[in-house]
Amino acid sequence: MTDASIIEEINTWTTPLFVTQMPDHDFLKEALLTAVYQQKATQTTAIESQIAPKAKHALHESTLDFLDLADANVMEAKRALEELVLEIAASVNQAFWPEDMEADAHIIESWYHVTQKGGYHDAHSHPNCSWCGIYYLEPGDANIEGNGGLNRFYDPRVNAEHYADPGTAYLGGHGVWDFTPTDGQVIIFPSYLKHSALPYFGDKDRVVIAFNCIIEAY
Repeated sequence: MTDASIIEEINTWTTPLFVTQMPDHDFLKEALLTAVYQQKATQTTAIESQIAPKAKHALHESTLDFLDLADANVMEAKRALEELVLEIAASVNQAFWPEDMEADAHIIESWYHVTQKGGYHDAHSHPNCSWCGIYYLEPGDANIEGNGGLNRFYDPRVNAEHYADPGTAYLGGHGVWDFTPTDGQVIIFPSYLKHSALPYFGDKDRVVIAFNCIIEAY
């Protein structure tokens, strides 16, 4: 092969998602579940946030300040999640941040979902933040075949499926990626990425803490 025939591959517009295990999940889980169910018991409506109630079915959602509760375990969970987001943001943006830049991650909105049998959340994205996350506090029976409860992420390349032949096989063909959660996992993703919670058919409650985060430089 001559120099004239060298083909360089350039990957652009990738969408990074990150999956990890929540630090100290075994220690935090029961205390956080207690906090969730205590607040759920005070709800006067299923969707306390009042955001898109028709997009949600058979689930309870808190107001958007759950991780601001004055509870030591909730505060520790918020601190740990902010550290995870900052580590990810710093890694992704390493080539774009000034060498001497310092930054902090701030969770500006957070809420729980307690999803019962038949519950789901239609496709949506989160504005006014840079990173979003879902902490699977108790995935319930979502990891059992046929019980649903997966989070589905949608290909942001809006025209990626307008034509298909063998040359487009690398695109995946379905335009979605389904994530099966396990106990204590955290998935962190860019705010523009559309996602949904597929219908859940387990007997145990599926409990997650979701959050929106911004990065501030100083």
